[in-house]
Amino acid sequence: MTFTDILFLFLNPFEALRGVRDFLELGGNVLLIIMLATLLLWALIYERYNFFRNEFKTLSAAHIAKWQARKEHQSWMAHRIREMMISDAKLKARANLAYIKVLVALAPFLGLLGTVTGMVEVFDVMAVTGSGNARAMAAGISKATLPTMAGMVVALSGLFFTAGLERKADRSVEHFADQLELAD
Repeated sequence: MTFTDILFLFLNPFEALRGVRDFLELGGNVLLIIMLATLLLWALIYERYNFFRNEFKTLSAAHIAKWQARKEHQSWMAHRIREMMISDAKLKARANLAYIKVLVALAPFLGLLGTVTGMVEVFDVMAVTGSGNARAMAAGISKATLPTMAGMVVALSGLFFTAGLERKADRSVEHFADQLELAD
């Protein structure tokens, strides 16, 4: 494949869609399920990064303004209000992280499901043909290996971003809590 062929693939969206369609056909129906789970996973990851970029700053600024508007910060009630603000920020910072973790954990199992369905197809071909014809078994083998690979790629990339989002949430909440000083 030459450079112009590769450039043509990137500049022509129909060629890209054709490549995705061919990949889905080779991997079977389970690969479509993995693709849908991946789209949901990345939508949730994008939502979290967008939340930290925009909404968390607004939320923390509003809480800080309320805290600084209070006349006293030392009473038992003031401490409970501060804890409530920190808890609210923590809940909102960690929202959807559980769903992201579930999708990351689910991806390898979906890949395993693809492996099983692909191997069932291989055994069906062997039962029908009565031999181990490699050419006849090739479709089943690709349906067994591609979903496994796709599930692992999704899980590994999702793990990386999940860990980053958890660190971002913890650091953001700690920084917010530090801004709610207790001294009068």
